Amino acid sequence: MDLTALLELDRLAIASVSPLSKKRYVWERLRASTGRPFVALFGPRGSGKTVLLRQLRAENDAAIYLSADTLDRGTDLFDIAKRLHENYRISALYIDEIHFIPDYARHVKQIFDFLPVAVWFTSSVSLSLTAAGWDLSRRVVRQRLEPFSFREFLWFESDRVYQPLSLADCLRSRIGSEYLAATPAFRRYMVGGLHPFMLGAGADTSLFSGILDTVVSRDIPGFDPSLSAEDINRLHDTVRFIGSSPVDGINYSSVSRNVGITKYKAQRYLEYLERSFILTRVMPAGTNVLQEPKVLMQLPYRLVYQTLDQAIGALREEFFAQAMRHHEQEFRYAKSTRGQKTPDYIVDVDGERTVLEIGGPGKGRTQFKEVEYARKVVLHDTSARDVAPEPGRSVPLHCVGFA
Repeated sequence: MDLTALLELDRLAIASVSPLSKKRYVWERLRASTGRPFVALFGPRGSGKTVLLRQLRAENDAAIYLSADTLDRGTDLFDIAKRLHENYRISALYIDEIHFIPDYARHVKQIFDFLPVAVWFTSSVSLSLTAAGWDLSRRVVRQRLEPFSFREFLWFESDRVYQPLSLADCLRSRIGSEYLAATPAFRRYMVGGLHPFMLGAGADTSLFSGILDTVVSRDIPGFDPSLSAEDINRLHDTVRFIGSSPVDGINYSSVSRNVGITKYKAQRYLEYLERSFILTRVMPAGTNVLQEPKVLMQLPYRLVYQTLDQAIGALREEFFAQAMRHHEQEFRYAKSTRGQKTPDYIVDVDGERTVLEIGGPGKGRTQFKEVEYARKVVLHDTSARDVAPEPGRSVPLHCVGFA
């Protein structure tokens, strides 16, 4: 591989981020890493990994940025690192979308063992990090980069600065008027504004169709080359079926039946799609319930297949799931006594088990099977109708997005 060509691409990459004055909220945490860090930055396509990686590279003069999907297939990453270190005293590699390099884990291990070179890398397929053929956990710090929280979106979009609002404070305490006043921006966030690239001129939700195609046609097969052309077609069919269906109708059996695959393969496909940040599987609360997940899409991919009016109920639940990831809060869904999935989720907040209902009027405690809880809070979408907040009982849905 021609090193001068790599150095020129690096120069262009750094120039592309020099006009950007703002940095993601995770910036200080990432740049505070010391020593010889081997850091894996993974998350959805469009969450800003490339820009963040280039910004990190720009602060290190003895470094180079490499985009793995532009390297020749069969590239020996260890050899490149060795030559760059010997010829240019490069001591850090910032590698974007590393899963495009076959057997990259072996090369990174060699760098770790034999070169005084740090490696920071990104991937849009977390499977490539968790299923590598060597122990990543002992050598690499993994950092998941989510799209914007609602709080971060408001800062990037319109320079509005908000202090974080914890989930406990949001659900139990009186919320300040400045948080309540952010309601008008909530729809813009839900229909794609959580992805940094959507702030660019001319960006719209049609771009998410292309991302889906890239994930299914390139990213997942790049991780698992054993997938056949038929598998890839069925993966597309699976995403289309889930995106076109009501949330409550999705399980392994319905995917198997409607896509024409075995239940085992349906489960495997959903795992791949979740590890590629297209889906979220939420397990039910309770003990004597069928452990079938509730399947949500990640925002705003459902809009590839449905109009906003058709999808709005599901999008609210998918926003909630995204917000819980920002809060690093585990959650499960509550099943009704008849076994139906509901827009209700169970969270433990500071030791208090709470039912969170996404929209709609409150329901009685008898609807859940073998689920005990201490509090129920309704999360209303106040962009759809005006509902006065009541601390501990009724909270605007967008307020859980201020993590």
